Amino acid sequence: MSRHLLAATEVLALLVRRGETVAVAESLTAGLVCASLTGPPGASAAFLGGVVSYATELKHRLLNVPADLLAREGAVHPEVAAAMADGVRLLTGATYGLAATGVAGPDPQDGKPVGTVHLAVSGPDGRVWHRDPRLAGTRDQIREMTVNEAVDLLRGVLETNVREHSG
Repeated sequence: MSRHLLAATEVLALLVRRGETVAVAESLTAGLVCASLTGPPGASAAFLGGVVSYATELKHRLLNVPADLLAREGAVHPEVAAAMADGVRLLTGATYGLAATGVAGPDPQDGKPVGTVHLAVSGPDGRVWHRDPRLAGTRDQIREMTVNEAVDLLRGVLETNVREHSG
């Protein structure tokens, strides 16, 4: 079983067991996170959908990322990832929103070097968890590593919440 499929299966099992759901907002991965989370059979029990907001303007229009934040920081910023995660959670009614934004290359974007990635998970209580890995490799490798990091972040949040809610 591939790393993507194994991690996605674990994430979906945690969500299903708790009667919770997830939705995804992604930019640099352009749907790869959604594809990863819908790979396992039965994914529809916990995966609601996703928004690929590749264009910066769509981050504002579809996900409610503040226009002033985008103008000030650009699309590749931890606060943008957090706003994307919160936006997709609220848009879809999911328990959790997972977001990925960054620069896969080949060129820098908004003054950010290739390999800059910002991930966020927005939870049901509005709490946001971040991960900001610095990745290296080809465009395809950075996108694949981003998917792994995103699913791992979500798994970590879910596992932590299981421990917090279990006593």
